[in-house]
Amino acid sequence: MDSRYAGRVSTPSPTRDRLLDAFEALLIEQGEKAATLDAVAARAGVSKGGLLYHFGSKDALVTGQLTRLAELATTDVENIRHAPAGSVDYLIRTSVNTDTPLDRAIIAAACLAQGTHPAANEALAALRQQWLAVVEEAVGDPDVAEAILLVSDGLYYNSALANPMPSAGFDPRSAESTQQMDRLLAVLAKLLD
Repeated sequence: MDSRYAGRVSTPSPTRDRLLDAFEALLIEQGEKAATLDAVAARAGVSKGGLLYHFGSKDALVTGQLTRLAELATTDVENIRHAPAGSVDYLIRTSVNTDTPLDRAIIAAACLAQGTHPAANEALAALRQQWLAVVEEAVGDPDVAEAILLVSDGLYYNSALANPMPSAGFDPRSAESTQQMDRLLAVLAKLLD
């Protein structure tokens, strides 16, 4: 993991995770200005002192959130690399917001990137670069890999940002959505020929 994202406390704890969950939820639901230390502590059900024990400042919370994103990204890249149906299939089928921990971490980082946190921009760029590298590794062509990633970006934007409530729109488990993904993957397969 990149040392820029090393948190003050590196061992996971239920309280630390609850604090990060609360911070993430506040960022997504209300924006960075609402994600104060007091609000995070209240949302997590801990005292402000308890929050400060795990995260000494709001910057430490940001670092913790970006560390979480980096860890989830590493797992996702490995899942892409080892997907039974192939890297492209996995990437495209998972390029929709289904409110997973990775989805929430990405959206929270995007909220931070809109503020005064250049590290959030760097973390999101690093995640995209990891995805690009694993797709390029699978398809062997950097231009085709970029095109596939742009399709992935568009799918994710449409589901996560244009329609942030997964239950209100696209359901990736529905037969119609599966058929749409199958057709899209057939189009992308033409790029690989």
